[in-house]
Amino acid sequence: MTDQAKLVNLCPVFISQDVKKTVKFYVEQLGFTYAEHYDKIDNFATIYRDSIEFIIVQAKFGEVKSNSKRHGAGYDAYIDPTAVEGVDILYQEFLANDVNIISKPQKTDYGSYEFVIEDIDGRLIGIGRIYDKQTYFENSDYLQGK
Repeated sequence: MTDQAKLVNLCPVFISQDVKKTVKFYVEQLGFTYAEHYDKIDNFATIYRDSIEFIIVQAKFGEVKSNSKRHGAGYDAYIDPTAVEGVDILYQEFLANDVNIISKPQKTDYGSYEFVIEDIDGRLIGIGRIYDKQTYFENSDYLQGK
């Protein structure tokens, strides 16, 4: 694979009942910046923090539901800080900004250290980092050759 075709980012698209309200939450409580496109055919904004981004799009119909509410499982996004210690730093930042914390930082049985927040639209977002690669990748071909 060449550098020109290397995947470097994932940009989830979140549907919102009120794009401006959702963007305000991500900016004021989670520390994102944004580029708004409220005057386009599709009312949307892109939010950024460090090397991640999300696109927030105005719903035209239907109810916005998290994966957990819609399907009974799964986060809606998962954010990796650069180091395990970043989990606690982000937890303290979000706690100080009155973000709805669903679970405190904890080690999981699958080898990550994480906590979960709920955004203003009810989406669950995991924030964590793998702390034990052997446990996390024990049933994987990922570690082969690494």
